[in-house]
Amino acid sequence: MQVPLHIFIILTAYLLGSLPSAVWIGKFFYGIDVRQHGSGNAGATNTFRVLGKKAAIPVLFFDILKGWAAVMVSYFVADMLSREEFNSLQLTLGAAAIIGHIYPVFAGFKGGKGVATLLGVTAAIHPLSALVGIGVFVLVLLVTHYVSLSSILAGLSFPISILILFPSSSPTLILFSLLTPALLLVTHQKNIERLLKKEESKIYLLKRKIAEKEVETAILRSQVKNETGE
Repeated sequence: MQVPLHIFIILTAYLLGSLPSAVWIGKFFYGIDVRQHGSGNAGATNTFRVLGKKAAIPVLFFDILKGWAAVMVSYFVADMLSREEFNSLQLTLGAAAIIGHIYPVFAGFKGGKGVATLLGVTAAIHPLSALVGIGVFVLVLLVTHYVSLSSILAGLSFPISILILFPSSSPTLILFSLLTPALLLVTHQKNIERLLKKEESKIYLLKRKIAEKEVETAILRSQVKNETGE
C-alpha cells in the first residue's frame, strides 16, 4: 500500500475518533459544555454525572461506534495487504481513533479517557475479548459503583483474554492487548489517586446519585453565561 494512502487512512481514523459526541450533545441539546462541569472529561461517564442518562446513553454508543468504524476503514484496502499487515493496520487505526478521542481536533484537543472508543476498537478486532471486558466492567460496577475501577479492570481482562482465554498468534495483537491496561492506567491516574484516598465518586445504574435539580441549575448557569458573554 502506498504511503500517502496509508497516511490518509490513519488520519481518517483519527478524525473519526475526534468526533466529540459528549461536547456536541451537551452544547446542542442542553446548552452546556460537560467539560466545564463534573470531572471535566468529554466522555459518557461525566455526561451521565452532569446531564443524566438520556444524554449519556447516546454519547456512549456513539463513542463505541466511532472506535468500531475506525477499524472497519481497514477493509477498504484489505486486498492490498497480507494477513499480518492487515492486522497491524487495524490496530494502528484503532490506536489513532483512541488518540483522537483523548485529543480531539474538533474540541480543542480536550476529550475523554478513551474507554468507550477502546471498547469499539476491541469489538471490531476481537469480539470475544470485548464481551469478556463488558462482563468484567458490569460486574465490578455493580459491586463497587466505581466506573474508573471497572474500566481499569476491564482493560486488564483484555491481555488475559488474548493470552489465556482465546490465545492469539498475532504479535501485534498481543502487544496491543498489553498496552491497553497501560493506557487506562495513564488516563485514569487522577482516578486512581482518588480511589486510594477513598474520594472517588460513585455511579449508581439503578438509582442516580445526582439530583435533577443540580443538573437543571448547571444548565441554567451555562445558558446565563452564554447570554451575558462571560
